[in-house]
Amino acid sequence: MSDSNVLHYIKEVLENMPKDWIGLTTHRLDLYEEKLAKTQFLEQFETLFEADNTQTSSLSILPTAYDYIRLGHPLSSILEWAIAQLNHTESDHVISFASKTIPVLAVLRKNLLDQKSTRILYTSELPELLETDILRVVYGYNFELCQVDDLEKVAAFDGSSIYISQKNDLCSFDLNPNIDFFINVHPYLGSILLVNGSKNESYIADIQHVRRRETIAMTPADSHTALTSLVQKSLLEDRDISAVESNKKSVLASIASVTASHTKALVGSCGLSVQYAIMMGLIDEALEKHPGKAIKFIVPPNCYGGTNDQARRVAACLSTVEVVDLPVDGDNDMVNSIDSILNQLAHEDAIPYIIAEIPTNPRVEVPDLIQLKAVLTKERTTHTGEPAIDPVFILDQTFCPNVHFLGDGKILSSIR
Repeated sequence: MSDSNVLHYIKEVLENMPKDWIGLTTHRLDLYEEKLAKTQFLEQFETLFEADNTQTSSLSILPTAYDYIRLGHPLSSILEWAIAQLNHTESDHVISFASKTIPVLAVLRKNLLDQKSTRILYTSELPELLETDILRVVYGYNFELCQVDDLEKVAAFDGSSIYISQKNDLCSFDLNPNIDFFINVHPYLGSILLVNGSKNESYIADIQHVRRRETIAMTPADSHTALTSLVQKSLLEDRDISAVESNKKSVLASIASVTASHTKALVGSCGLSVQYAIMMGLIDEALEKHPGKAIKFIVPPNCYGGTNDQARRVAACLSTVEVVDLPVDGDNDMVNSIDSILNQLAHEDAIPYIIAEIPTNPRVEVPDLIQLKAVLTKERTTHTGEPAIDPVFILDQTFCPNVHFLGDGKILSSIR
C-alpha cells in the first residue's frame, strides 16, 4: 500500500469517525471480546481499509480497541497502525504513550531484569524530562548516555540503543538498524515509541504491560491531534495551556472539597500511575532519610491485580525493596494482620509502607477504622529499643470517595 493511500484513508476516517472515539474512555461491552481485544479492532479496521470504507456506520461497529485507554483505544490504535504502515513495520511495533518518560523506563526495566546493557542516544541536549540520577539511584536502572550529531553514523552496540528525539513532527522517524528503540517526545501530547526490527520483538509485550500498569496510551484527543498533523503533513503547534491551567485549578478545588482535606493533591493519568509515583517517591525518601534500611511494601494478596503486579515489579528491580503479603482473607483480619506485621518490621528496623483498598473490589472488607487508627499510630520499638519508623498508609478509596479519611479530625488525619 502506498503512503498516499494510507494518509488519504485516515483523512476520511477522521472526518467520518464516531463521536465516542474522542469522548469514550472505557470499552463498550457490546463490542468487546476480551481475549481478542488487542487484535480484533485493527483486523477489522484493515478490512475496511482494503475496501476503502470510511462510512460512520461501519466505523461505529468496529470492536472495542483494548481496555480503557491504558492499553489503547480506536484513535491510538489507528495512529500506531498508520505510523507502522509508513515505516514498513508491524503495527504492534509502534506504541503511543500519554507519558513522555515511561517508554524509556520500560526498556530500562526489561534490560535491568535481563542484565542487558543500555545506551541512551540524543542530539543537542539531553531532554530535561530524564532525571538520570533518580533513574540510577531510585529506580536502580543502568545505562550510558551518548550525544550524537549524525544518526547515520551511530555504530552497533552490544545491548540496546534508545534514541530520544524532542520534535514537533511527532510521527516522523528516521530509522537506523543500529538503533533498537526510537522515541519521539512532544511536550503536550506525550510520546511515540517505535520498536525497530524483529530482533526486538520480545520487548513489545513487556513495554505494553508497563503502559498498562504505569500510564495510559496517548489520549483520544491527543491521538486525534497527532493524526491530523500526520495527514496534513504539518508540524504540531504549541498548545494554548491557559485552559489546561484553569481546568487544573478546578480539579484541585474539587479534590479538596470531596476529600475535605487541605493536603496538596497530585493528579495522574490513572490510579496505577499515581500509585507508582507514590511508591517511587517513598523509596526516594527512604533512601535519603533512612539509608541502608530495608524497605517493605505490605500488600494484601486480594488487592487489585494491577496493584500486586506493580509492587512486585518494583521490588524485582531493587534489592532493598521487598513485598510482604498482608493476610486479609478467610479467618484473617486486616487490623490484626497489620499489627502483627508492623511489630515484626519494627523489630527488624525496616521501613513499612502499607498499600490498602477500602473497599476497591468486592473481596475487600472494610476494617474497623477505630482499631485501624490505633494500630497505625501505635508506637513501636526496634530490637535495640530505639523508636521504630512509623508506617505510611497508602489508601485506594475508589469506591467510597465520600468517606473523609483525611479531613480535620477525621479517622486517618493524624496518620502518615
